[in-house]
Formats: sequence, structure tokens, C-alpha cells
Amino acid sequence: MTSARVPGDTVPNFDPAAYAPAIASLLTPPRLQPLGPGNPNRAVRAQLEALAGDAAFAPEKITDREMAQACRAGLWLYHDFLDESHHISQDLDTPTGNYWHALLHRREPDFSNSKYWFRRVRTQPVFEALRIETARLATEGPTEAGFLARQARWDPFAFVDLCEASYDAKATCHELCLQVQRVEWELLFDHCYRRAVGH
Repeated sequence: MTSARVPGDTVPNFDPAAYAPAIASLLTPPRLQPLGPGNPNRAVRAQLEALAGDAAFAPEKITDREMAQACRAGLWLYHDFLDESHHISQDLDTPTGNYWHALLHRREPDFSNSKYWFRRVRTQPVFEALRIETARLATEGPTEAGFLARQARWDPFAFVDLCEASYDAKATCHELCLQVQRVEWELLFDHCYRRAVGH
């Protein structure tokens, strides 16, 4: 099985088929997560609950259990089960666990709490790819988000502020925030998956 991204690749090519079948089925068809909490996708609850065992990653073997748990937190969040995602991420006392925790609180929305968890993240391997892809999206987006195209490094706090300012669906940058949030989720999930299975 190949990775969905080559390390350092900044062009979106997220491919659910690159993951274990039990996980790929949860990523098809793709979902665009709202900036807010959304409504849990109850049709896949049983599939999400089944991810608790190692078989969820078959035929891959888990080599990093914390990263496997991070994948699970991300998948619950992907399907708008914020409480379940929170239960997992709050028990992951790692920069990656803190990142999922920060994303969850950004969507609640609890923007100040999201920033608290981003302070605990400090930096992440996905930040540079996220900065580059966000700059591309921002170049084509509203002028109010032009600062995203000029960042020398990814600033998660500035993006939290933009999400807060753009929370209303009628806000100028709302659609851009949705697109950036999708790229962020894909990059972080892919990073966690590759680490979980030793790629």
C-alpha cells in the first residue's frame, strides 16, 4: 500500500484508497467539514466504533499506537463526532494529540481554547506543506485573506482568528476557511497514518 502523500509533497492528492480498507471506506465519499460542530454522521457510527481494534489498519501493522489513536481522533472529527474525538485527543499528551485537540476546539467553536492547545503543539511536520497549499488557495481567494499568501511560516493562531471572523456562512472568507481546513485535516491525518504504520 502506498502513502497518500510523498513526504514534502505540497500538491493535494489525497487518496482514500491509499489507506487500510476499513479507513478508506470512512473517507469515501469525501466530506467537507463545517467550521462549526456540524451534525454527527450517524450512518457510520458502527464503523467508527470498530476502529478501536488493530484490524482497522489491516493489512498494515500498527507500529506507533499513539499515532493510531491520533488517526482515530481525526476520523471521529471528520464525521462530526466531536465528543468522541475529544475523548481520544485529550488522552494523547503529544504535539500531534494536541493538534487534534486544537482542531476540535476550533470547531466547537471555542477559539481561545483552540489557541491554548495550539500553544502546546508548537510546531508540526505538516505546517510547511499547509503553509504552501494555503498560500495557493489564498492567492485565488478574497483579498481579506491575502496575509495567508504572504506568511513565511504557518501561523495556526492567525488561522483560528480567520475562522472566528469567517464563522458565518455569509462571511467573505468562509469558503476559503473550509478549503484550508480540509487540506489541514488531510495533511495531519496522512502524517498520523504513515507514522502509525511505519511508512
